[in-house]
Amino acid sequence: MKKDSFLLTVLKIAIPVALQSMLQSSFSMIDQVMVGQLGSVSIAAIGVAGKFAFMYSSIIGAVAAICGIMISQYMGQRDDRRRDVSLCVNLALGLVIALIFLMPSLIMPEYVIRLYSTDAMLISEASGYLRIISGNYPATGIAAILSVRLRCEDEASKPLYAGLASVIANTMLNYMLIFGKAGLPAMGVRGAGIASLISDWIGAVLVCCFFLRMIKNKDGDFHISIKMTPTERREYIKMLMPLVITEFLWSLGQNVYAGIYGHIGTGEMAAIQLISPVEALAIGALAGLSQAAGILIGKRLGADERDEAYLESKKLMLYGFIGSVFLSCLVIALRKPYADIYNVDDMVKGISGGLLICFALLAPFKVINMILGGGIIRSGGKTDYIMWIDTFGTWVLGVPTGLVLAYIIHAPVTAVYFCIGLEEIARVAISLRLFISRKWMVKL
Repeated sequence: MKKDSFLLTVLKIAIPVALQSMLQSSFSMIDQVMVGQLGSVSIAAIGVAGKFAFMYSSIIGAVAAICGIMISQYMGQRDDRRRDVSLCVNLALGLVIALIFLMPSLIMPEYVIRLYSTDAMLISEASGYLRIISGNYPATGIAAILSVRLRCEDEASKPLYAGLASVIANTMLNYMLIFGKAGLPAMGVRGAGIASLISDWIGAVLVCCFFLRMIKNKDGDFHISIKMTPTERREYIKMLMPLVITEFLWSLGQNVYAGIYGHIGTGEMAAIQLISPVEALAIGALAGLSQAAGILIGKRLGADERDEAYLESKKLMLYGFIGSVFLSCLVIALRKPYADIYNVDDMVKGISGGLLICFALLAPFKVINMILGGGIIRSGGKTDYIMWIDTFGTWVLGVPTGLVLAYIIHAPVTAVYFCIGLEEIARVAISLRLFISRKWMVKL
């Protein structure tokens, strides 16, 4: 593939995915900007409740990633049956996982929130929000899995359109339900939850419609089946389990970090939550490169074109590094105007500015890990490599560092946040060594 042709192919996948990721990230930013007018406790409530939902999203993301690996490789092999079975199996699994997370969120949200904070006001606000947004779980699972297939079929713009419709609906409903406009009662944090619930289901329905239309345009050629041969089943489980374990342990680690920040103080927790949308938007802006890597490199490996896969992987990492440096500079430049949007005290604003500088310094390493570990190395199905790398980074380096700094040394939240983030550098070093060895290049 020529250089210009490759770049255009990458952009065709990456830009819609990046825009969609940023739109999804804007969900939380819109919630926070509006709820932020209600004070620090309300901001922290959305952040704390979102941590448990984030664990679910991470695991569904793992299932979607496996789905993408399988579909892209089978498309490279021109195996339509296994391509379609892969989608059906992962969609069914996604719905089962949604049900598992739905139960505690609905039945005992207060106990879930107590894992993160002992603040009574925060528990009350956050548990109500969590109970509402748990209804999103099936919607986000369906949308994530079907979007993978659309992107593999060069229909990456369709999930973007669905995401845009969701954001528009979310913004309008937030304004009406949080502040009580258009004759509706002012519901505060719970209004934000209802807005997100409705908006996510709008997006999921639209993704389903786009998927069915794509199938119809292909003469209805789709195999509805979850039947796998024993060999296929073993291969699937071998890929799936390390990645699910990886995402579960990583998201659990993020939840531990939330507990650490909550221990430092509610104001510090509010500052962490205040910068979360910026983190998500900045990383989301380059998330498309990770998706493009998984699809394009997966197809290359499926076609047994290893040299091309290696060369294109290096180009993708270079694109990500350049983009991340630019975004880091932008974050540093805009950190103060961003904090001023919120109706919080000067202490929270000051902490958030320091945290954004820390994030900007770590962002290039986060992006390289996302592209290399989340896209390139996974495309060969060697998910066990990523499991060990991510687990080492989070549980051997990140979590112990955070616990020592917060509970023993009593360091300020900016120092805790930055030192925890240093594990990204270690993961980059290990992943690059694995990349150079080419052991990850496997055809399914």
